[in-house]
Formats: sequence, structure tokens, C-alpha cells
Amino acid sequence: MEELIPQQFLEVQNKSSINNVFIVGLRIHQSYRLVFFSLFTVTYAVTLTCNLLIILLVCFSKLSRSPMYVFLSNLSLSEILVTTNIVPPMLHILLRSGTYFSLIGCLTQFFLFGVFLVTECFLLSAMSYDRFLAICKPLHYTMIMGPKLCICLTLACWAMSTLLMSIALIFVATLDFCEDNIIDHFYCDVIPILKLSCSETSIVEMVVSYLSSAATLFPLLVIISTYGFIIRAITKISSSKGKEKAFSTCSSHLGVVSTYYTTMILVYVVPSGHSVIMNKVLSLLYTVVTPLVNPFIYTLRNQEINAAIRQILSSIPRPWTIVSPFKGKLDRVAKPHLTPSC
Repeated sequence: MEELIPQQFLEVQNKSSINNVFIVGLRIHQSYRLVFFSLFTVTYAVTLTCNLLIILLVCFSKLSRSPMYVFLSNLSLSEILVTTNIVPPMLHILLRSGTYFSLIGCLTQFFLFGVFLVTECFLLSAMSYDRFLAICKPLHYTMIMGPKLCICLTLACWAMSTLLMSIALIFVATLDFCEDNIIDHFYCDVIPILKLSCSETSIVEMVVSYLSSAATLFPLLVIISTYGFIIRAITKISSSKGKEKAFSTCSSHLGVVSTYYTTMILVYVVPSGHSVIMNKVLSLLYTVVTPLVNPFIYTLRNQEINAAIRQILSSIPRPWTIVSPFKGKLDRVAKPHLTPSC
């Protein structure tokens, strides 16, 4: 009977396409699993709270008039979305020591994660351009960086990231997934997904590499070039106080760029030299740690954000400052008005 069946059909039957993938997650000993689950849960809650606080401060204060803080609020929004896309499924995987996800759900997580991650890259470059205009062209800053340009740059960051990741998703979705369905990671990243394919992935890898370079290295070149002009402009300032003030406006942004790009370049630009465990650790840095640290970097030394926080806290009524409606009447009873005698 098997002799009547074409050999090509038998090969297709042996390579049945998969519908589910098994994500291993973090290989943590059973005795420490609850400790790490609690740690990641607290980290996730603090990340949401801090980034949401920045968004509310920008929306409900005069900071919304500043383009820099409009970009910052969008950066906080993207970090909320990144952690929400990664951490809750990771906690679920951690409790179950690995779990199955549908292939469509895995590709969806890969797409959303890429959109939010690339959006942060473009937003950081837009923030560096804003600092370049504020320091190098202060007289023309309000005329160039108006509300219209600020909104256009913000929308362009989200639109470009969505376009790039849509192209990457289309190429990845054309592959046939019929090999081992195990992903030794805690989320669906592009490299583990490509390892599941039984198709020729060289073209897809080349396209994804080009798109990754455009999404990460191009914004990084913009940041480096703008800060080259910024440093040159700062060195021309005569007073040391003026130099310190100019540099303080960029220090927070430089700190975020350094922590963000260092880990991402180590994972995606030079991934071949790392083990699976090292890739997981580096991925934890920019998916869990960086979104937690960035709000503190922006708020600790930022006088405008601290002033907005104090303003909002001062507007909250305190129980001991509420004046009783009977206070005036009680005072008149306790201290009756005495008319002077003639």
C-alpha cells in the first residue's frame, strides 16, 4: 500500500505543521519559584504605577505644553505596554514550569513586543532632536518645535514601528513551522521562532536583520549626531553654571539611552556569542528592569516633574485643613463682641 503513495506525500505527512508552541520560560528551581514570582509581580506593579504617574502628571499639569514631556509620556506608555505584553505571560509560565501557547498567539506577542520596542527607539531619537533644538537653537525652538510638529513626530514614531513590524510579521508568517515546537525562552522572540521553522529561513533572516538595523541603528545614529552638536554647543558656553544647566537637561535622556541600547545591542546585534541563559538575563534587563528604572531616572533629578508632583500634592485637601462650618459661630459664642464703653 505504501508503494502506491508518492514519496513527496509521505514527507509532507511526516512534517505536519504545528499549531501550538511550548514556552519553557525561566528555568528556576521549585523552591525559589514563589520568590521570583513575588519579585516579578512587585516589579511589574511598581513599573505600572511609576510610568502611569508620569503620564498623569504630563496630562494634568502644565508639562503637557512641553514637547519633551509629551515624548516622555509616550515613552512611559510604550514601557507599560512592553511589560504588560511580557510579564503577565511570563508569570503564568513561571508558575506552571512552562506552558503551551497557540502559534498565532506567539506571533501576536512577537509583533506587539516589536512595535512597542521599536517605538521606544524612535521616541528616544525624537527626544534627542528636541534637546538639540532647545540647546543649539534656543531662539527658534518654540517656532520649530510647535505642537503640530510634536504631534506629527509622536504619531510618526508609532506608525513607523507598526509598519516595520508588519513587514517582519508578514515574512515570518510565510514560513512553515513543522519542527520541534519548544521555545527555550520566556516570550516569543524572533530568533527562537525562526528555529521552529522547517523552511529556508535565510531570506527571512536577512529581511528581519535589515528591519532591525533600520529600527535600532538609525535612531541611534540620530541620537549620536544630535548629541555631537549638543556637546559642541555646551563647550562654547562661557559660564560653568550655564554648562551645568544645559547638561542637566540632557543627563536623564542620556541615562535612559545608555541603559536601553546597551542591553538591546548585546542581544540583537551580537547574539551569537551568548548562551541561552545569558540571552534570558539580558532580555530580562530591557523587558523588566529598564522600564522600572527609567521613571526614576527622569524624576529624581528633574525639577519640573518634582514641582508638578508637589503642586498636585498641595492641591489635595487634608483632613486637618478642612474648616468647620460652625467655626465662626463657635468663635462668636466663645468670644462675644465687646463694645467699648463711653
